[in-house]
Amino acid sequence: MLKRLMRTDDNLGSVLLRLFLGIVFFPHGAQKLLGWFGGGGFAATIQGMTGMGLPAGIVFLVILIEFFGAISLLMGFLSRVSAAGILVVMLGAIVTVHWKFGFFMNWGGGQYGEGFEYHLLAIGMCLALLVLGSGRYSVDRSMERVSREPVQLKQESAAQAAAGAWSGEGRRDPEEEIRELRQGWETRVLPREDTHG
Repeated sequence: MLKRLMRTDDNLGSVLLRLFLGIVFFPHGAQKLLGWFGGGGFAATIQGMTGMGLPAGIVFLVILIEFFGAISLLMGFLSRVSAAGILVVMLGAIVTVHWKFGFFMNWGGGQYGEGFEYHLLAIGMCLALLVLGSGRYSVDRSMERVSREPVQLKQESAAQAAAGAWSGEGRRDPEEEIRELRQGWETRVLPREDTHG
């Protein structure tokens, strides 16, 4: 299961997707967990979001996903898992908060809140990462290569052995084997000459 989650290729598009998604979400997670970038920190976030009617356990998961999920995306480690978590958070944000404000963000300041167009973009990026994985320059790709090396070495050794057997390489001359067997038989069976006179 873990290998399937980490499976990826050298796709550069995946790198761009996860890096930009991680860069955007890290400040949001750091605001909620650490109080960086003008955020309120963990306790204030729990208090504020539970005051909106969300269970404390859900708020705790949102904080973890946004902070550690962003770091995971930047590293390219289990990006599919992080993308799935962020996707769920974005869907929850649309349903619980942003749907009622319509599609558009509050660009002109005339709305009472922000629409969900930003969340749709994040969801689209997450879906692409679920399909493609972490891509090049990622922990997932490096670990996949390491895990494949022993298998490749075994396959290459088996192929070389098969090729050698097919071409006759490494096989001894039958006449030489018969000659050695005959010499060994004569040594064991035939009486030795008396060398003492």
